[in-house]
Amino acid sequence: MTVTRTDVAPGPSLLRTAQPPLRRSAPGIAAGSLSALSAVALLAASAYLITRAAEQPPILYLTMAMVGVRAFALARAAFRYLERLSSHDASFRQLAVVRTELYRRLSRVAPAGLGRTDRGDLLARVVSDVDALQDLPLRVVQPLVVSGVTGVAAVAGVAVVSPRAALVVAGGLVVALVVGVVLADRLATGTESALAARRGALSGAVLDTVQSLDVLVAFDALEGQLRRVAALDDDLRRASRRRATTAGLVAALLSLVSGATVVGVVLATAGDVAAGELRGPAFALVALVPIAVLEVVGAVPTAVVAWRRVRASGARVESAAPLVAPAEVVVDELGEVEGEVEGDERVGGDGPAALPAGRPVLSLEHVSARWPGAAADSLVDATLEVRAGDRVVVEGPSGAGKSTLAAVLVRFLEHRGRYEVGGTSVRSLGAERVRGTVGLIEQSPWLFDESIRQNLLFARDTATDDDLLAVLDRVDLGDWVRERGGLDARPGERGALVSGGQAQRLSLARALLRGFPVLVLDEPTAGLDAELADRLVTDLLEAARDDGTTVVLISHVPVPAALVTRRVRVEGGVLREVG
Repeated sequence: MTVTRTDVAPGPSLLRTAQPPLRRSAPGIAAGSLSALSAVALLAASAYLITRAAEQPPILYLTMAMVGVRAFALARAAFRYLERLSSHDASFRQLAVVRTELYRRLSRVAPAGLGRTDRGDLLARVVSDVDALQDLPLRVVQPLVVSGVTGVAAVAGVAVVSPRAALVVAGGLVVALVVGVVLADRLATGTESALAARRGALSGAVLDTVQSLDVLVAFDALEGQLRRVAALDDDLRRASRRRATTAGLVAALLSLVSGATVVGVVLATAGDVAAGELRGPAFALVALVPIAVLEVVGAVPTAVVAWRRVRASGARVESAAPLVAPAEVVVDELGEVEGEVEGDERVGGDGPAALPAGRPVLSLEHVSARWPGAAADSLVDATLEVRAGDRVVVEGPSGAGKSTLAAVLVRFLEHRGRYEVGGTSVRSLGAERVRGTVGLIEQSPWLFDESIRQNLLFARDTATDDDLLAVLDRVDLGDWVRERGGLDARPGERGALVSGGQAQRLSLARALLRGFPVLVLDEPTAGLDAELADRLVTDLLEAARDDGTTVVLISHVPVPAALVTRRVRVEGGVLREVG
């Protein structure tokens, strides 16, 4: 029997999401087209004016040309400003949509789906590579549309004056596009992907250096790490130089094509000038227009290079935050991962899962799991039932599979076998509803560098200060917070100003404020001395019991029998009941 994946609604790729909708991108494209056309018209009007003025006609014959030069010069600047204003506004607004979708995906993928990505590389992907996606509308789509509109309009305008010149201009445009695009594509192949990977490697090395600076200095390894960073920086600089060389070669080629087109127009229309069919001012106009047109169309090969860069960055972001998370695949009864199956069996509702009376709160039957990239299962054929009000302790040595069990319980990690919450399969409930029912306090709880109030309010933003102080009293932190100046006190960056035990208590207060029916405590006493660990476990379990919360306590150290209702032991990934 196949279980249908239900956690993900089909959606576009992040790269496609980076392109603003037409209603937002159209004003920028229109203004850009008008600015480019004004530039071409300015050169044409200037060429006509200078040539006609050389004939020394009455000033009245030059009035229209002079007004046109001024008008086109002002229009080019005005439309250029409007194009920048509207196109960048649309791009930045859409970038906010991309970031929102990215973090929505990351919240589903983390942590199992991020285990094989270096932290520095991940940082580069969610910052630099996401920023690069704004180039899709600005440096790919818009230049292509503007160049196409300008090229067609310019050829049509030249055709009014000289059909022969229009054919030459059209031929020059085709040559510039084909040769320029092919050359840019060939030279950029592999360059942009290599640049993105090199930026990620350099970011990872810099982040490792900063975060491990004390260890590197203590072991006299700082110089070696700095040499590694310098080598990565040199490698990135060489790759960037190769890309710049590519852009230079393409620009040089387009300049040659532009000059050749001008020569071609002169040769094609020389006979008409000699025969008097084409006057000097008109001849200058059609001869010089290709320079302006090919300058605008020269953005096309650059757009091809930009597309390579955007696509490489988009692929890196997609690989870091795939649309389908590890806990959102289809699995059959034999544990074989299958492809996506259409359909939705999700149980209705957006809140926590229903926990019917008389049924196990959590039920695992023959559950196995492994971390991405691991060769073997970390949890093997586990069967476990947890009922309302239970305080189950899961014991075992480090590396036995206890944290793997915790990750499965909160749907951070995909499993094989059957896992139910309140009698309903977690795949039918969806990961978000499972996590709304089963809360997790990790070994090192994350505390934001904000006030104690803000660290608690994100669990329930409607809570009052009295509510916050009450829950702090329940975890034996009320007096400590008052001594530090109240709820406005800050725990420091990543909890640097609080002890490990205080961080665990703050995390428990946050969980109790949220009101999880089931709470998983993953090694809450890690790094604490025995006396403090016993007191912390006692306070945590008593606070959860008083709140009516079902607790699964994962610990590698013994827990007093009076504090728990059942014991389970994990060794080598195998789970068994302890009498």
